[in-house]
Amino acid sequence: MTMLAVFRSRAQALDALTLLRGAGVPAQAVSTPKEAGVGCGISVRFEGKFLPRVRALLSARRYSAMWGYLRCCGGAYTRS
Repeated sequence: MTMLAVFRSRAQALDALTLLRGAGVPAQAVSTPKEAGVGCGISVRFEGKFLPRVRALLSARRYSAMWGYLRCCGGAYTRS
């Protein structure tokens, strides 16, 4: 299952991407879907099996612009 970490800041999204990749989490920068209703336009996509590690890494950084997580279900994204 595909997950997105959604940010309100492009800089923080890209910093999180670097952090996750450095920790061995395969991740990509992608456009934020409209379902999020959040502004910056960049999210970090990763596989759901990495969610516990991603949550731990991102919460340790205390990103002020972190909006939350979206899960892809049947082609649509829902908040996790």
